[in-house]
Amino acid sequence: MTQPDRAPDRDPGLQPERTRLAWRRTTLSCTVVAVLAARQAVEDETTAVGVLASGLSLLVWLGFLAVAHRRVTAMGAVRPAAMSVRGAVAGVACVLALAGFAVAIVT
Repeated sequence: MTQPDRAPDRDPGLQPERTRLAWRRTTLSCTVVAVLAARQAVEDETTAVGVLASGLSLLVWLGFLAVAHRRVTAMGAVRPAAMSVRGAVAGVACVLALAGFAVAIVT
């Protein structure tokens, strides 16, 4: 006899693994952007704004790394909780800040 009010145990399948891999790819992309920003600041004669933007992009990269690590760790559960609004906003803010700093470095 089954209990209708109890949800069946979740078969995680491959979906959490795909999500973990997506977070790792995104983190790798952010790492490449931060390294290229630092390289740009070191190799070229950049302005003080460019150097500041490079330093800030490294700090933003660390913030995104923390958000991604927290999410990848959460995906290890049998029933991973939905991403918090705060985590989602932090991730989006980091990506937008990296884009803004990239523009500041190039110009």
